[in-house]
Amino acid sequence: MWMICKKEWQQFFSSITGYLVLGIFLLITGLLLFVFPDTSLLNFGYANLNGFFNLMPWLLLFLVPAITMRAISEETRSGSFEILQTLPLSSLQIIIGKYIGVVFIIFIALFPTIIYAVSMQALSITGGIDMGATIGSYISLFFLASVYAAIGIFASSLVKNMIAAFALGAFMCFVLFIGLDAISQLPFFSNGTDYYIQLFGIKMHTANMSRGVIDIRDLIYFIAMAALFLYFTKIQISKQYINR
Repeated sequence: MWMICKKEWQQFFSSITGYLVLGIFLLITGLLLFVFPDTSLLNFGYANLNGFFNLMPWLLLFLVPAITMRAISEETRSGSFEILQTLPLSSLQIIIGKYIGVVFIIFIALFPTIIYAVSMQALSITGGIDMGATIGSYISLFFLASVYAAIGIFASSLVKNMIAAFALGAFMCFVLFIGLDAISQLPFFSNGTDYYIQLFGIKMHTANMSRGVIDIRDLIYFIAMAALFLYFTKIQISKQYINR
């Protein structure tokens, strides 16, 4: 699996596209957090990263599908996935290898944003930022992005066109992050059903961890959702090659 993982991130960084995607992500993040007045952290008057962590799920909703869009679709379109299957690895091991590679790329994308926390801590004159909530928020972002990655890989297995894989992955992430939460707000779900609908969505679990509360139930949710979509990917790939 390590060979597949290494191949995934080497492929991503082998062209200017990978660097361009990460560069645009960091540029947009920096502009939103320190330049644009409506979202600038410097305009709040106190050391707080809430604006950053509120924006990140939406930015990741586009970043992660951009990373995963070629994971399976490009392999199947070019026929190279058949070559991968000649290796002494199962389809699930290949998928997990690709998933780990994508998660590693996401970690590289998120790591430079720590400078925002360091900057706010240095600028603060009233005790600094809430480190517990900040660490919890970063953990929640990582798990959120990990679920997005599994969804994006599954979307990439459904279509052979990379742009279609990106659009489908972004849409599925959107539905799971905010769509279910929005559905739960409908009046006819106010009898208690709204809570159970929110349990299936990402937003509720992300919000819990962003407060610095690391609950085992939230961790189980993120791990289970990632595993579920990776399993869906395995089923989809098995169907494609059985039907040939």
